[in-house]
Amino acid sequence: MSTDYKFQGWLGLDPESVKGKMVWKEYEPKPFEETDVDIKITHCGVCGSDLHTLRSGWYPADYPVCVGHEIVGHAVRVGSKVKDIKVGDRVGVGAQAGACMNQKGDCEACADGLQQHCPHLVGTYNSKWPDGSKSYGGYADYWRGSSDFVIPIPDGIPSDEAAPMLCGGITAFSPLTQHGAGPGKRVGIIGIGGLGHFGILGAKALGCSKIVAISRTSTKKADALKMGADDFIATDEDEDWATKHAGTLDIIVSTVSSPKMPLQQYLQLLRLQGKFVQVGAPEDVVPPINMFALISKRVSIAGSLIGSPQEIKDMLKLFVEKGVHTWNNNVPMKDANKVVVDMDAGKARYRYVLVNESNA
Repeated sequence: MSTDYKFQGWLGLDPESVKGKMVWKEYEPKPFEETDVDIKITHCGVCGSDLHTLRSGWYPADYPVCVGHEIVGHAVRVGSKVKDIKVGDRVGVGAQAGACMNQKGDCEACADGLQQHCPHLVGTYNSKWPDGSKSYGGYADYWRGSSDFVIPIPDGIPSDEAAPMLCGGITAFSPLTQHGAGPGKRVGIIGIGGLGHFGILGAKALGCSKIVAISRTSTKKADALKMGADDFIATDEDEDWATKHAGTLDIIVSTVSSPKMPLQQYLQLLRLQGKFVQVGAPEDVVPPINMFALISKRVSIAGSLIGSPQEIKDMLKLFVEKGVHTWNNNVPMKDANKVVVDMDAGKARYRYVLVNESNA
């Protein structure tokens, strides 16, 4: 079946593309399979991962690369083997586009519903499909990929607010549910940016008894309190903050991507058997710690990676019920280069969303 639309989008050709030098070009998507869905993109959130990838920060990018993995639009082509999605449905896809789904019976992650940890994970962009073709992301007109990771968007969430939830939202929300956040739990969120603001919103929706926002300065304090935080720690401004707040939190979710974090002091904030969960991914190693920070209170350090399709569906359902709204700024898709530069400069409050006006 041929299509009457072209796959074209903003392509990064080299590490300089992160400086606003992406180019709009046509590209060849993966061959269509009967388990695939084509999405006509109306909105795409801008994630920190996009910048890391454009500049080859984590590892060399497979240029040309089209970033963007917070995609919302409408299904315009649906394979014959796809269930629960039909042409015209409003759908989205996050940071993962494929996994083995335990087809060979030997993948523990997929068998346990943790597809985001599958060793055969296919990223929504800068990755390879099993046939060797490249995956391309959402700074584009159309996206093609496996229906297993295409999520129906509930009616109660506008498309521009839903898009950032599909990566940023679930990345901050999943570790909260993994570690029992809810009534009676005291939660700290480190980094009040795109991920961190979802951490506060998610903890509030889960009914946590206390939410503490943690940032270097107090410039975002008023916003954090409006989002639902009960207290705020400014680590560069509050004298002896680690001592004053020691042993007060059950769970800390760290969203920061800077390796210069005061990890030893963060661990002081945890109570007995507290959990420190890192979701931000620095491009360099983090500072060392004294092991007594773990031993003395039976504290654990953990990591978390995005979330499974079912976790995303559960999160969206809760966000509809609790009236959670993304704090986002919408920008035309044609201005993607400027947005990338502004994002790198820390100007987002708190998620940029590209609006594909030709498709909206």
